[in-house]
Amino acid sequence: MLSTQQLSELRLQLLQERSDVEERLDQNDHFGFERGHYHESMGELSSYDNHPADEGTDLYEREKDNALLEHYKLQLSNINRALEAMENGSYGKCEICGKEIPIERLQALPNTTYCIEHSPDQVTSHDRPIEEGVLMPPFGKFDMDEKNENVAFDAEDSWQTVAAWGTSDTPSDLAFPQDDYNDIYTEADENIGYVEDYENFVGNDMYGNNIKVYPNPQHEHYEDALDEEGIMTSFGDLPAFEHDPYVDNDDK
Repeated sequence: MLSTQQLSELRLQLLQERSDVEERLDQNDHFGFERGHYHESMGELSSYDNHPADEGTDLYEREKDNALLEHYKLQLSNINRALEAMENGSYGKCEICGKEIPIERLQALPNTTYCIEHSPDQVTSHDRPIEEGVLMPPFGKFDMDEKNENVAFDAEDSWQTVAAWGTSDTPSDLAFPQDDYNDIYTEADENIGYVEDYENFVGNDMYGNNIKVYPNPQHEHYEDALDEEGIMTSFGDLPAFEHDPYVDNDDK
């Protein structure tokens, strides 16, 4: 049973919480939902001249605002419900089982009228857009069952085709889309700090002799690239009789 002092403190806490929520809603104009079309909140008259990516961003922001508005409305509803329970003397007891709600829970969440076992917030919604029930595989959901894999052009193929032109993780809107943002600069493929790739794994002494290969990931990548092209070196194949050095060997 809650004492008179505890009820008074919780009531003040609820009234302050309600005042804060109402002030937030007034300051942000209820997230613009009291207006007509969401274009009004952005000063736009139409979507006709907007980039699809900008429209997607606006839609995301609108959905986020809608979720925040629903959150605040639910919070206000719970606060008013708790204040009504105080008026009729049922505050502090669970609406489902009638058991006493621990004072620690009420102090942390004064707008609750449920014990932790029967809190409706524990229910996770599994509602999905109705379109998913209409657009079934291969164009709705991805079919990951290898036994029943569809060989037709399905949703996965559609994504791969579109992703080839760039995603949020890769550059887009380019004539020749790259895989990484570091590849879109001028002469981005130019080696930095060395000229030829083999300089990363080939070494010699100060006189240019005793050439030695030091195996490392760069060496493996270089070998794989040569094997893929079917050549011996990056500047072509060497003739079998090529044994002469590229520099004069001064024996003096």
